[in-house]
Amino acid sequence: MASGNAKFASSRLFDVEGWVCVVTGGGTGIGLMIAQAFANNGARVYITGRRPEVLEHATKAWGKSLVNPRGQLIPVPADITDKASIEHLFKEISKNEKHVDVLVNNAGVSLGTSEVEKGDESAQALKDELWKEELSDWETVYRTNVIGYFFTTAAFLPLLSAAGREGHTGSVINISSMSGITRTTQHHFKYNVSKAATIQLNILLAQELRRPGAKVRVNSIAPGIFPSEMTHGESDDKNKSVMQVPPDYGEKKGIPAGRPGGEEDMAQTALYIATNEYLYGQTIPVEGGYLLEHP
Repeated sequence: MASGNAKFASSRLFDVEGWVCVVTGGGTGIGLMIAQAFANNGARVYITGRRPEVLEHATKAWGKSLVNPRGQLIPVPADITDKASIEHLFKEISKNEKHVDVLVNNAGVSLGTSEVEKGDESAQALKDELWKEELSDWETVYRTNVIGYFFTTAAFLPLLSAAGREGHTGSVINISSMSGITRTTQHHFKYNVSKAATIQLNILLAQELRRPGAKVRVNSIAPGIFPSEMTHGESDDKNKSVMQVPPDYGEKKGIPAGRPGGEEDMAQTALYIATNEYLYGQTIPVEGGYLLEHP
């Protein structure tokens, strides 16, 4: 245990070397940013997702040049909308690990848009626009963004609880969204509703998993606009998404920071939540000030 000034060194404050992490949707976007944050600081990181080739490509692109030689990116395909697949993921990781320090529930989807913020529609026009929504799309979004988080957390509880040791607890980080906080629809009702539900789920899991029998911390990151396949539509040859940012981007989007979120912004937040043992049940917006303009 460090003492005096030594304990304030960033290398100790955010030390995850030797940790075991699981990141769903870890092959691209925010999930890959978080996976790299842990792996480059010496953690073994299992990245999961429905597309094996994407996971393998992310591992090849980034796993061989990690800053910390103890770090690893390990691909394990899984579908968090399927209980059997989640249980298989748990069993596969259990073969190699006696505990999991951090589970990041990140996999998410957003389907379709609704033009409902024009402000001058008649009741009939508004109905017509809303009626275009498909029940199946609502169910798919909710199944991934909320239900999948619930069952993945439940499956990994034994390994997360086993991470408990003096001064340390297992940690769940749920990736919600500023879209679950803002009162505007942002043209996608079902996504915003699902992310609000994710934040409520985060609160309930934090309440239940703090009990002595589990002793797992649960917190959430609510990202703003970050480059990902969800916001950009595709990834490059290294599984990264690049956004075109015009000079007036911040003004048009109502973002005081004047830019989209960067990889370092997400990495810093994930490491902070994972290593701060006094943080329970919180949702931390990382959105460049967007919610000041769009409360």
